[in-house]
Amino acid sequence: MRLLLLSNSTNAGEEFLKYPLKQINEFLGQKSLNIIFIPFAAVTISFDDYEHIVKERFNDIGHNLTSIHKLSSMTDAVKNADAIVIGGGNTFQLLKLLQTNNLLIPIKEKILNGAPYIGWSAGANVACPTICTTNDMPIVEPQSLKSINLIPFQINPHYIDFVPSGHGGETRNQRITEYLIANQDKTVVGLWEGTMLRQTNNKLELIGEKKGRIFTYNNAYYDVGEQDDINFLISKS
Repeated sequence: MRLLLLSNSTNAGEEFLKYPLKQINEFLGQKSLNIIFIPFAAVTISFDDYEHIVKERFNDIGHNLTSIHKLSSMTDAVKNADAIVIGGGNTFQLLKLLQTNNLLIPIKEKILNGAPYIGWSAGANVACPTICTTNDMPIVEPQSLKSINLIPFQINPHYIDFVPSGHGGETRNQRITEYLIANQDKTVVGLWEGTMLRQTNNKLELIGEKKGRIFTYNNAYYDVGEQDDINFLISKS
């Protein structure tokens, strides 16, 4: 498999998809690809507007991108695509529409057959076995929380351990701990903004100036960086 899973699309104060564009370009290669974009996570902007801003950025690096919502057969669109891109937004809406349109299995089959996959935020969440470690509110109800299941671990995008002064609610670490108490055999990777995971066949790498944070049940969390071997994450059963 070839996966590029980003914590976020855009760093604060930067243009859309500016920080990861070099890595996206290298990941996709020099050949011009026909990319299917899935905008289903968009809530506050239309699918048309989402396609427009993503299409511009991918055109900049020589690739043609079309949003799946404009095509008569979504299943055929996935089967015929050179690559799949899923954008961020609300993970619950994204998963619900993937399920409603019967796209989970076709997307997984396409990726298992070698097509590159890029997802940011919610698009990274749906690469996990479930969307249980998203940060989003369940504004709609999907059929289940089970997702595409391209990787055997969970991602928490936009990870942060900052606690505002006077804040009395649960921290991100406490929320992840709750998940692990209920799902003791799972691993969660917290991805700070500006970081991403790249999988090429059986090699998994963390990319970015910041580190990733590894959480497992009943163990202290620890951080990993670009130079660390994290292949154990994809070898876990």
